[in-house]
Amino acid sequence: MNTDIENLFKDKVLGHPAGLFVLFFTEMWERFSYYGMRSLLVMFFTASLLDQGWGWPREYAFAIFGTYTSLVYLATLLGGYISDKKIGFRYAILIGALLMTLGHAFMALETEFFIYSGLILLVFGTGFFKPNMTSIISAMYATRSEKKDGAYTIFYMGVNAGAFLGILLCGYMGEQVGWSWGFGLAGIFMLFGLLQFWLAQDIFGSIGLKPKKVDDASELGPDEPKLNPFTNLQLLIIALASFIGLAWMINDPVSKISEGAYNLFNFSLAGLPGSSFMILLALVLFIVLLAIRLPGYDKITKDRMLAVMFFAFITIFFWAIFEQAPSSLTIFARDYTDRMLEGNSALIFKVVDALVTIVPLAVITWVLFKLFGQIFTRFKWSNIILGLSFIIIWAIALYRLNDKFSQDVAEIDASWFGILNSLFIITFAPLFSRWWESKYNPSANMKYAIGMLLLGLGMACVAVGASDIPVGAETASVSIIWLILVYFFHTMGELCVSPVALSYVSKLVPGRMIAIMFGVWYLAVAIGMKLAGVFGEASEEIAQTEGLSSFFWLLTFVAVGLGVFSAVMYPVIKKLMHGVR
Repeated sequence: MNTDIENLFKDKVLGHPAGLFVLFFTEMWERFSYYGMRSLLVMFFTASLLDQGWGWPREYAFAIFGTYTSLVYLATLLGGYISDKKIGFRYAILIGALLMTLGHAFMALETEFFIYSGLILLVFGTGFFKPNMTSIISAMYATRSEKKDGAYTIFYMGVNAGAFLGILLCGYMGEQVGWSWGFGLAGIFMLFGLLQFWLAQDIFGSIGLKPKKVDDASELGPDEPKLNPFTNLQLLIIALASFIGLAWMINDPVSKISEGAYNLFNFSLAGLPGSSFMILLALVLFIVLLAIRLPGYDKITKDRMLAVMFFAFITIFFWAIFEQAPSSLTIFARDYTDRMLEGNSALIFKVVDALVTIVPLAVITWVLFKLFGQIFTRFKWSNIILGLSFIIIWAIALYRLNDKFSQDVAEIDASWFGILNSLFIITFAPLFSRWWESKYNPSANMKYAIGMLLLGLGMACVAVGASDIPVGAETASVSIIWLILVYFFHTMGELCVSPVALSYVSKLVPGRMIAIMFGVWYLAVAIGMKLAGVFGEASEEIAQTEGLSSFFWLLTFVAVGLGVFSAVMYPVIKKLMHGVR
């Protein structure tokens, strides 16, 4: 019997260990800081010098945004490896939180050195932090698998609560008070998350401490397929492809921002620019690696890995389109949307805004008091820090609402639309969960098909809304309803794809290969994030030549086409999955 797990379940909050809610609030503040800063990044880079921004062309901002978000996901591979093999989950979380706190503090200074240094610290900090929170939950529920789904649901609510509050409050402070205030606020609450976790970590016993060495061969189950170790040639291909991919990813924004002064790939070969040639070379190397390795597996394992690759391919384009939200869609909200409401429209928005601010905060505060009731005497200082953070959050939220209500009109912050994703997830996630548990539960292919079709429907909405914007226009006054519809349909699509994606990976590959295939999966997500920046850059050129609506229609056709492709491929993928649903 694991006494650490048994002790955890002695102090319960809402039927779960109090330790789960320590993680809940730690993750909430980390997501607060990540999404709060991210909601401002592109707007800060592209804001005019008179508005205290850097006055960059949008293409530069999209390029660096795509690289930043992509590197965040790639860094989780490094952070996950170091925590698994060297330092343990808890120290990785503490290191990650400290690096992110410093990163946000650097960004609040707004100079070139500190902005770039801050982004680097945030990449590595998130890499250490992100993969290890869920690892602790997995260890906590190792002997209570029947409660694991509920635990992850609660944790997922913390993720979305943090994203919601971060975008709402950091967005407001950055846009209305000053960029440094928005970036700084993100850092303050990351510090709160770090302190409350540090001071309460003893609640987990020995869970998440430095790992013990385990013989990998002893972990092989009786049904595991034969080993297929990497050869020196395969490791060389991996190293070369990884180096080229990372170099391209970093070189892309650097060469654009420096206007070619710093360009690793300043050459042409076979009629292609050096940058395009190198990324195609990395792709070819990856395909060659697959061609070499796949024949080394038995038929069932090989087929299931091909199914994972299919879903990873769709995932790349899902995130490339979905992640237009903090980039091209945020610019659309700022420059092309009528965000100034008057009369009854202004009053209705103010009331709705107040409700969506106060109600979630009240619910989370109620959970906070439930936690206090269980562990306040044992972890007094952690709870005091947590309580102080909520006092500050309530003060900022009420200050923001007072500011909004004191105005005759209602000016909607451009970043405000980003909260709709979290709001819709919290509202509709239980309905989707019940759908997946019913007899009408779609197959993996159909979930992806539905998700991509909903993604396309969202883009079609904004394409229709942008149809009257003249070619080359820098501003417009499109109705906010189109952006609300975009976020609604995109969130419905996310609920079809994102929560089930990693589940399929874990079902389709043998246990000893899960870590490697999760790495491949996060690589696909990272490619999607970078491709989102590339798509954002393309939006500028298309807007100048064919109109902004054409860009959104292009993304619509890509999403719908892949949705149809996923549905058509159902018989093939079903056969490759060999009975896995």
